[in-house]
Amino acid sequence: MSAHLECRSWVPFPIEKVFLFFADPQNLPRIMPAKSETRIEALRLVAPAAGPSPLAAEQVQKLAGAGSEIVTSFRLLPPLSLRGQWMARITAFQWNEFFEDVQVRGLFKSWRHRHEVVSEARDGVTGTAVTDKIDYAFGLGPFDALLEPILSAQIGRTLAQRQRILPERLKDQ
Repeated sequence: MSAHLECRSWVPFPIEKVFLFFADPQNLPRIMPAKSETRIEALRLVAPAAGPSPLAAEQVQKLAGAGSEIVTSFRLLPPLSLRGQWMARITAFQWNEFFEDVQVRGLFKSWRHRHEVVSEARDGVTGTAVTDKIDYAFGLGPFDALLEPILSAQIGRTLAQRQRILPERLKDQ
């Protein structure tokens, strides 16, 4: 059973700052729900081609361009200590527009997540609209129909948490 989820939020920060935040995989645990205790277990980074703004070479080397692989672990069912692992590969990267990742190994039969950013003014403030587009399938066979609403709701809560946390995390950058 395939599903699609799309979430959009807005933050009062310039697009370049928002995109750099998301392109740095070290920020992923910072925007995940605390109960998940998300950790980065391994990074195989492929730096993106030079960006539109002058970044120091060491800054670009920390970013996950196309071909990068990120392995994370997280608590499957807090408060239990059982952890799951997830490996994602960045398949597309366009500076200050989008990047896309797919699950290589993890809990889903398939997972494609596109992170998009667009400059947008609201109430006289130029900020950034952030859109997450996720296409996924569970691959649980006869249990798909039973578990899909529960798991989809959890994904939605995780994205909502990220939207709430993002402005505070961007302030810290």
